[in-house]
Amino acid sequence: MTRPRRSARQAALLLSLFTAVGAACGGGDDRAATIPEPTGAQADDPTLVLGRDVWARSCVSCHGLDGRGLSGPALAGVVTVRYPDVADQVAVVRDGRNLMPAAAGVLTPEEIEAVVRYTREVL
Repeated sequence: MTRPRRSARQAALLLSLFTAVGAACGGGDDRAATIPEPTGAQADDPTLVLGRDVWARSCVSCHGLDGRGLSGPALAGVVTVRYPDVADQVAVVRDGRNLMPAAAGVLTPEEIEAVVRYTREVL
């Protein structure tokens, strides 16, 4: 009889853990509503709009909705200091580095360029 109780407790603990992790990761489509939007003239730039979409799909889980970092480093406000040469940032996104997975083969070159521009110009 104690065994089913332990299993129920374990199931409840796992459910709580998964709920907490899901909340921390911000899962669901409502995440996109809090991701910074290109504004003004940027709002009409299709590359920045694409960059935001790529950011929402591929980057927020590590770098955070607003680019201030989670398990990955903060990019908002510092990416141009960290990567003064845009080609260096493109290379990191394309090829990966340390825990950052390579985006080549997952994202098109156009998507990589768009998300790099988004991080530099919008975040």
